Amino acid sequence: MKFVYLDHAATTPVRPEVREAMLPFLGEECPGNPSSIHAAGRAARKALEDAREKIAGLLGTQPREIVFTSGGTESDNLAVLGAARAAAGLGKHVVMSAIEHHAVGHAGDQLKEEGFAVERLGVDAGGRVEPEELKKRLRPDTVLVSVMLANNEVGTLQPVEEISRIAHAGPGKTLVHTDAVQAAGKIPINVKALGVDLLSISAHKIYGPKGIGLLYVRKGVRLAPLLVGGDHEFGRRAGTENAAGIAGIAKALELAVAEMTSENQRISALRARLAEGLREHVPGVHLNQHATERLPHILSACFDGIEGEGIILHLDQEGISVASGSACTSTHREPSHVLAAMGVRAQLAVSATRYSLGRATTEDHIDRAIDATARAVQKLRQ
Repeated sequence: MKFVYLDHAATTPVRPEVREAMLPFLGEECPGNPSSIHAAGRAARKALEDAREKIAGLLGTQPREIVFTSGGTESDNLAVLGAARAAAGLGKHVVMSAIEHHAVGHAGDQLKEEGFAVERLGVDAGGRVEPEELKKRLRPDTVLVSVMLANNEVGTLQPVEEISRIAHAGPGKTLVHTDAVQAAGKIPINVKALGVDLLSISAHKIYGPKGIGLLYVRKGVRLAPLLVGGDHEFGRRAGTENAAGIAGIAKALELAVAEMTSENQRISALRARLAEGLREHVPGVHLNQHATERLPHILSACFDGIEGEGIILHLDQEGISVASGSACTSTHREPSHVLAAMGVRAQLAVSATRYSLGRATTEDHIDRAIDATARAVQKLRQ
């Protein structure tokens, strides 16, 4: 039975080209610590800085504005906690959307315990923030606004460029952070055009290795570091740099950007085939999506009268991997906070199933998923 993987929003396989880029730093070819001053260390440092320069060029920024981290969670934590704590003398008010990844949302909860006022922006039925609502929430003591570029559960794109303009024109000295973990490699990202001060990316969502991410930090933005020790990453993130991972994320991002247009066209057609197939063959299906502003590879669906866990287990038995929502919440039975914010009733939200397509996805995979889902839903209802 051929394995069908439709959970690319959770993680992706490492591309051969990415593995090849990482290999010199995993063996004897380039074993040095980038902080060492001998030849091996200098070689590792040069490779690291070359990767930083490549990434900066792909994102439309300068190399010193790229900080390497251990992944999306650390990048989000460093942005939210680091920026808010560093600006606490100016104010303790933070605004974020109600549909943020838990790496941002739980960081907000941590700030509340530290005495910050944290407000959540609601979304419409398609999962999109209303920028005008942000205007009403801004205060002289607002130090940070965090709204993700694209949602990891339903794929909705957010008007981050407009949000940045509004926040920066507000009454306070407000920074803007966006979680671009799901958006990277799927839509064009230029940090200057977006107008953000902080932006998070993770390698393993774009066919790179796990354990490496990055945070764009606009020049002049102050961050309170989460990790202290050596003076690595311009004093913003202590710890010996992961040279292999950094080579991997640079190559993964380069490939994703180069192939974005053609791959998005192919994936969008497959996603449309999946959506139409579910509507045609599964009675009582509800698609959780924005009509136009959405990523090409994610489709979230709910089904009347059942729970999503049953669908996932049935499809898994047929060699098809899907998710109940984000990978970070798939072990919990309570309804998604994203769907709740979108107004999906709890009885329906517990059936949420996320299909996320990738480079290896074919029409046959989509047709198998449609057929298997229809049979699973019918069996569970019976």
